[in-house]
Amino acid sequence: MRLVAAIIAALAVLPAPALAQAYQCSVPRQIAPVRPLTPDGPVRRTAIAGYTLSASWSPDYCKTSGDTRSMQCNRASGRFGFILHGLWPEAVRGPSPQWCGAQTVPSPQVLRENLCMTPSPGLLEHEWAKHGSCMVASPQKYFRVSAILWRSIHWPDADRLSRRRDLTVGDLREEFVAANRGWPREAVGVQISRTGWLREVQLCYGKDFRPALCGARQFGPADSAPLKIWRGL
Repeated sequence: MRLVAAIIAALAVLPAPALAQAYQCSVPRQIAPVRPLTPDGPVRRTAIAGYTLSASWSPDYCKTSGDTRSMQCNRASGRFGFILHGLWPEAVRGPSPQWCGAQTVPSPQVLRENLCMTPSPGLLEHEWAKHGSCMVASPQKYFRVSAILWRSIHWPDADRLSRRRDLTVGDLREEFVAANRGWPREAVGVQISRTGWLREVQLCYGKDFRPALCGARQFGPADSAPLKIWRGL
C-alpha cells in the first residue's frame, strides 16, 4: 500500500482535473482468454528511479495497424482518443527494469475492470508481465496504481488540435500543461512517427510520483517539430 499512498500524496499537491479520455466505451460481455506470453527481452531487476506513463493516440494506432476487429478499433465497443499504453518503471541509468517474474495472470474480472483505460486484454497482460511485475506483487495493484495516475490527467482535445494549421509538437505540450496545472512542459514527452504523426504522449514522473524532467528518449522531438494528428472523430 505504500506505493498507492505515495501516489495519492503526490497528486494531492496538484489541481484535480477531469477524467481521462474515452469518447465512448462499452465493455464486451465476454473477453477471449489471454494467451501465455513469451518475453521479448531479458529479465532485468534493477533499482527504480522514476516512472513513465505512456498514452497512445488510438486513432493513429488503428489507422496504421490495420486492426479492425479488436475492442480498441472496431467501434462496436467504443471510440477512443488517448488510451493508456502502460506505466513503466525507469532505471537510475541504462535499460529499464523488465520481465521481473510475474507468476500471477490477471483474472478476466481484473481485465474487464480496466478495458476502458486500455481496451486490449492482451496489452493489459503484457504491461503487467513486462513492467508491472518489477513494481508490485500483483496485477490488481499494478492496475490500481496505473488507474490512479491515469484518472488524474486531463487530456487535451487532440481532435481539435488536428485542425490547427502549422501545428507543432510544442503546441501539444502547451495544451497539456494548460490543462494540467503543476506540470512543466519538460515532463511531457511526445513520440511521433518518421512522417510526423502523433503516436504517444509520455509523461515523466520521479520516484515520488511527482512530474519530473524527461530523459531525451521520453521527451522526443523539440517543440519546433511539425506535428500531424490523425482525427478520431
